[in-house]
Amino acid sequence: MSEPGSPTLDQLQIFLAVVEEGSFAAAGRRLNRAVSVISYGVSNLEAQLGLTLFTREGTKRPVLTPEGEAILADARVVAAGLDGLRARARGLLEGLEAEVSLAVDVMLPAERLGSILRAFASEFPTVPLRLHVEALGAVAALVLDGKAGLGVAGPVSAEGEGLDRMDAGAVTLVPVAAPDHPLARETKLKPGAGRDHIQLVLTDRSPLTQGRDFAVQSPHTWRLADLGAKHALLREGIGWGNMPLPMIEGDLVAGTLVRLAMPDDTGGTYRFSAIHRSDIAPGPATAWLMERFVGPGIAMPASGS
Repeated sequence: MSEPGSPTLDQLQIFLAVVEEGSFAAAGRRLNRAVSVISYGVSNLEAQLGLTLFTREGTKRPVLTPEGEAILADARVVAAGLDGLRARARGLLEGLEAEVSLAVDVMLPAERLGSILRAFASEFPTVPLRLHVEALGAVAALVLDGKAGLGVAGPVSAEGEGLDRMDAGAVTLVPVAAPDHPLARETKLKPGAGRDHIQLVLTDRSPLTQGRDFAVQSPHTWRLADLGAKHALLREGIGWGNMPLPMIEGDLVAGTLVRLAMPDDTGGTYRFSAIHRSDIAPGPATAWLMERFVGPGIAMPASGS
């Protein structure tokens, strides 16, 4: 049995045009070619594959054979791949980045991130995106190291030199604990009550804030680099800690977490900044993404300037 040959892209495009238009004549009009050229292209494709793709005799319109039906799906995949390649090349010629790398603070609400990235995928379908989710100084570290072209950082991470930054909104932090935690059972908490219990604290994977503590009240701490793990441990009643309100609103409604009325730790506002390296101008896709995170945000001077 002889091996099938390699069809050309032109032959596959002719084949798909006949299928989609319903006749050789209509395919010829779509591709601006004579009917004889269309028929010749299909015949060559059948010869290359060693298969009959259309039943022609006894019908006014070409009808796909079972073999033609089987080949159709693969032909469409090849054609779609070619269209994608051309779109990618067109974007690169227009100056689009080959890839966008984004680092975001773990406190950034997931719904906000998802909404922006969904719009990004629609606006730049040929640009792949690499997403990093980090805490504290790790966002700035990725941007400064060139591993991320854009960061959406918290107030600590945005302090670094060599970064341009713009205000990108904020999220409310609130102290919470499980309903059976001693702090949650108190009717009125006294100042310093949190110091007697384990505080779950988000820690930094980068050296930028090594040795520095932020909003730590208790000498008894468990340190975690993952906000999801912190959330789970809070629900287990292991300790208390501050959490972004959008992430635990469902828990407050369901009663799986309780907001603590701590006079010396009321949570506060956690502000975000969109950051990029001062010496590297964002490309078109990165700039578009930054604008969506900033929205009506106010430009802020680069740190140290």
